[in-house]
Amino acid sequence: MIQYISKPFKWFFRLEAASGLVLLFAAILALIISNSNLSDLYYETLETKFLLGFRDIGLNLTVIHWINDVLMAIFFFLVSLEIKREFIQGELSNPKQALLPIIGAVGGMVVPALIYIIINYGNAITLKGWAIPSATDIAFSLGVLSLLGKKVPVSLKVFLTALAIIDDLGAIIIIAFFYSDNVQITYLALMFLSVIVLILLNRFNVRNFIPYLIIGIFLWEFTHASGIHATISGVILALTIPHKNNNKAIGLKDSLLLKLEHSISPYVAFGIMPIFAFANAGVSLEGLSFNSLFESVPLGIVCGLFFGKQIGVFLFSIVSIKLKLAAMPNNSNILSFYGVGVLTGIGFTMSLFVGNLAFVNDIEYMDGVKIGVLVGSFLSTILGFILIYFSKK
Repeated sequence: MIQYISKPFKWFFRLEAASGLVLLFAAILALIISNSNLSDLYYETLETKFLLGFRDIGLNLTVIHWINDVLMAIFFFLVSLEIKREFIQGELSNPKQALLPIIGAVGGMVVPALIYIIINYGNAITLKGWAIPSATDIAFSLGVLSLLGKKVPVSLKVFLTALAIIDDLGAIIIIAFFYSDNVQITYLALMFLSVIVLILLNRFNVRNFIPYLIIGIFLWEFTHASGIHATISGVILALTIPHKNNNKAIGLKDSLLLKLEHSISPYVAFGIMPIFAFANAGVSLEGLSFNSLFESVPLGIVCGLFFGKQIGVFLFSIVSIKLKLAAMPNNSNILSFYGVGVLTGIGFTMSLFVGNLAFVNDIEYMDGVKIGVLVGSFLSTILGFILIYFSKK
């Protein structure tokens, strides 16, 4: 049964696991360059403006904004395609199968956020980062599992994949509701008009992506100008891509969603995500000391990722299993299951992204965010790897 359930994950897992190693290399390279003689060039390049189009009608953004607003919209487009597919025909389509990762994901978002809030209570500015430790980096976490090979049963890989996808959905909702401000009604109306057109394309089962892409570009611009973060446009566009389910196996020929997912996944996994990691992981270590970790922002993130994620995921999941609402993944035991819960504390890409949104007007906190994310993710990687490695099959 588990082989049948896990079949849609196999291609996805191989891709994400490999890209996790590329992400790691990009992050290490960013740290090296940002602490070398090339550091000035690194930061100046990220702040250089790049114009696409013409001065009056083009888009003129800094390199870092092209990466975080434009390329990451494509990343969120892919994530949302995966979420939609899973809810229609994958692990999340069966409520009973989906319940364990859903409950685990909720615990993995709530507990880290509470820990961060407790540590930063009383500081209105640093409290903006409450959602940073709530995210899981699916590529990194699956990359670690791939290093463990056959020591990890397929059911645990399926569980982690589903949990991380739900985690991404939670991050999308958080970004839409908590990190958007100064909403412009005119552009919001144009957004809704674009969405209506996309829904009509879906209703008429248009299987050519070009019309969706054209409307999607307008949707991105209207979202960007409305005050809502532009990456949400990628989410909305993905949800309107047709993917029919008639209780039969859906192949690439039948679904525009699957075609797009398979087409752009390699570019996102091995292009966009490493570029994002390289642009956002750079932090100067000059003047840093061990005491720097005890400042409220990095401390809240480290504790949230390393302690909050594992406690939240494991506790909520075990309670649901004890109450017989869900079942323990096949061929796993408490130690290996707990190890996977620890790996959800690898927040890297999504945590850095949320951090950029939280402190967009308070960039003096971003070094603390990067340090907290890197340390919390590193600790989660080491402990999760050790626990799973020494657990019995």
